[in-house]
Amino acid sequence: MITVKRLSIDDAKLLIEGAEQKSREIGVPMCIAIADESGNLLAFLRMEGAKVSSIDIAINKAFTCAAARKGTHEYNKLAVPGKPTFGIHVTNQGRFSIIGGGLPLVVDGDVVGGIGISAGTAGEDQIVAQGAIDFSLDKITAAN
Repeated sequence: MITVKRLSIDDAKLLIEGAEQKSREIGVPMCIAIADESGNLLAFLRMEGAKVSSIDIAINKAFTCAAARKGTHEYNKLAVPGKPTFGIHVTNQGRFSIIGGGLPLVVDGDVVGGIGISAGTAGEDQIVAQGAIDFSLDKITAAN
């Protein structure tokens, strides 16, 4: 039998709160997606003013970093012609994202989920994703 660490809905809400806070700080409304350890959507928020076209992008970023266990920005560097993972972005029915702004959520060395942020530049998305983790991960680990 395998024991799996899993985010609770309260953990997901805390991550969304941290992402909202960082989004407001940089002045860019975002789409925020939280996935569980398997890449399935756990929670989502589209801030007022965030691009409608960024909904699926945020969800796919959360899926990618949870399921593949790496930040989406890392795959961006590896998914170019001549690199070993070229073409990975068309796998998983097109859900695999190589755009920065998705980060795995790691607790005690285990990936317990992923956060995907979209609506700004890839750099802004990455800043908000990291801000959400910085805001909430200590609180999440303390509660578990």
